[in-house]
Amino acid sequence: MNIPNKLTLLRIILIPIFVFFMLCNIKNNVIYALAVFVLASLTDALDGYLARKYKQVTTFGKLMDPIADKMLTISALICFLELDVRFINSAVLILIIFREFIITGLRLIAISENKVIAAGSWGKLKTIFQIITIIAVMLDMIVSLKFGSFDLIMWLVIVMVVITVYSGIEYLISNIQLLKFK
Repeated sequence: MNIPNKLTLLRIILIPIFVFFMLCNIKNNVIYALAVFVLASLTDALDGYLARKYKQVTTFGKLMDPIADKMLTISALICFLELDVRFINSAVLILIIFREFIITGLRLIAISENKVIAAGSWGKLKTIFQIITIIAVMLDMIVSLKFGSFDLIMWLVIVMVVITVYSGIEYLISNIQLLKFK
């Protein structure tokens, strides 16, 4: 197994550790969770960079990297929902999970036809924006990111949802040929 794939597996292993810190009742738990989340997010950037640089792109990486991303971001959002974090509600979570199921389903159809669909630019932007928003939410839990009447978290969540939905629509349209309804 190459290093990029090991980094993807490390990201998956870090998820329960992140969840533990988010939901446990110890001093500075959110700071610890933030550190684990940032580390996991960095493995995402690093695994893709290394895979492309050293020509180690694998089918495993193409499939598991986006799944690991989804697991990490959805785990964070579920934790936020459990903790009643402002602006993260069930509608936000349902829209994001709905998009992820549709895209994963489309990828499974592609696999059944011996095709692997790598993440597109909007999907990558979606992941980056979700990570930025999640980090900002955790920072807001530590120190308020509200600046007078401007609430950074509210706007980040709105933009995150819009990019997530748009990227799903764009992905579906660009791969509509896979839906033959045989």
